Amino acid sequence: MSTPAVTSNDSVVTRAVVDERPQNWWHLPTTLTVLALIALVVFGLRGLPAVSSTFALARDGDINPLGIIPQTVALPSRGGAIVLALIALAAAGALWWFASRPTRLRGRVRNPIVAVFAITWVLCFLTWVISERTLDVGTLLQSTIVLAVPLAFGAFSGVLSERAGVINIAIEGQLLFGAFGAALVGSITGNVWVGLFAAPLMALFMGATLALFAVGYHVQQIIVGVVLNVFAIGVTSFVFGTVMSQDPGTFNTAMRLPNLRIPLLADIPVIGRVLFDQNVLVYIMWVIVVVLTIALFRTRWGLRVRAVGEHPKAADTVGIKVNRTRWSNVLLGSAVAGLGGATLTIGTGVAFGQEMSAGKGYIALAAMLLGRYHPVGALLAALAFAFADSLQLRLGTMSASAGGVSIPGDFLLMLPYVVALFAVAGVVGRVRVPAADGVPYVKQ
Repeated sequence: MSTPAVTSNDSVVTRAVVDERPQNWWHLPTTLTVLALIALVVFGLRGLPAVSSTFALARDGDINPLGIIPQTVALPSRGGAIVLALIALAAAGALWWFASRPTRLRGRVRNPIVAVFAITWVLCFLTWVISERTLDVGTLLQSTIVLAVPLAFGAFSGVLSERAGVINIAIEGQLLFGAFGAALVGSITGNVWVGLFAAPLMALFMGATLALFAVGYHVQQIIVGVVLNVFAIGVTSFVFGTVMSQDPGTFNTAMRLPNLRIPLLADIPVIGRVLFDQNVLVYIMWVIVVVLTIALFRTRWGLRVRAVGEHPKAADTVGIKVNRTRWSNVLLGSAVAGLGGATLTIGTGVAFGQEMSAGKGYIALAAMLLGRYHPVGALLAALAFAFADSLQLRLGTMSASAGGVSIPGDFLLMLPYVVALFAVAGVVGRVRVPAADGVPYVKQ
């Protein structure tokens, strides 16, 4: 396929559009095939015979006319896992067929196949691991949403900064400062809502420092981000050790934002308590993903931000203030990350602890990358990583009960990071980074 283009001297040239299959086309199908075979052998053929796996869905009191959604669904552990593994293997085979064609595999074909594979593979794993036990699906999904909030806000922060051309490695520090500010200010004032307001303001300090050095002084942005993360750990640890831990009643009280339950909607089986019985930060997350998607791709502001991230010199020639745009986006992104940090303390009702962000800023960066610098994609990736984290917490509790499959606790702890590694390495493939991302702009 080719389209005509006109050069400055009016001579017509032909611009070639490459639509050939890439050399690494076999990477993703191979990964899915190996995972499907592992599921078939380990979860299916070597599963426990003559036992059932039970999934709890509806609860008493839910709006469930005629019992359309059953309270529990029981599957034969071995047979169910084998069937699900075969479906996953079929999805991998379909991907092989589409990917082996001479033309490039389109996302509209690849993504549904990968989604079917992921869902069936996870169900296969769950059917195997909860043999002889019961898994409450609603509780699992509800904790997934809570755990996804800091990852999603961190990923949104990365999208805002990097779409404007500034690499934001400092998400980890911004989350930590947000958690610190929410706990400290909320405890001093005795008001959890004041703590919520303080979280983005504290994170703004990290954003301003990042913008000052990265945009103002053109310092290498990755180095600045790493240094700011170390700085955030040092400052918060010092204050925690000298002030907060000495008088926790005044400076580090465990406070929690109340859940805002939406009547009727919260009584829908499974998804009701997942979506409509959460604290305000969860609802803010849904609002931000919608507003940010529209703002980036449907408004003049978003067009200017993307222009600054792609070709700052061209943006400057049409009157866009490049460095001012980068400053504002970094500050806005850091404030958003600060809200995510508040989830770690007042969002979950725990007191502040040293390094309690625990690498979530780096997982948020992986979610941004997996989401291809798009707010919706970043949210979906954050939900996937949070599901792995929620699952390891739930399985850790279940491993203490009798029966079923027991998984070592150390493996469960590394499960979210293994999922992040496989997702970024095996699913993302080649991601188009904004052309001027990480490149300082010096006005000529």
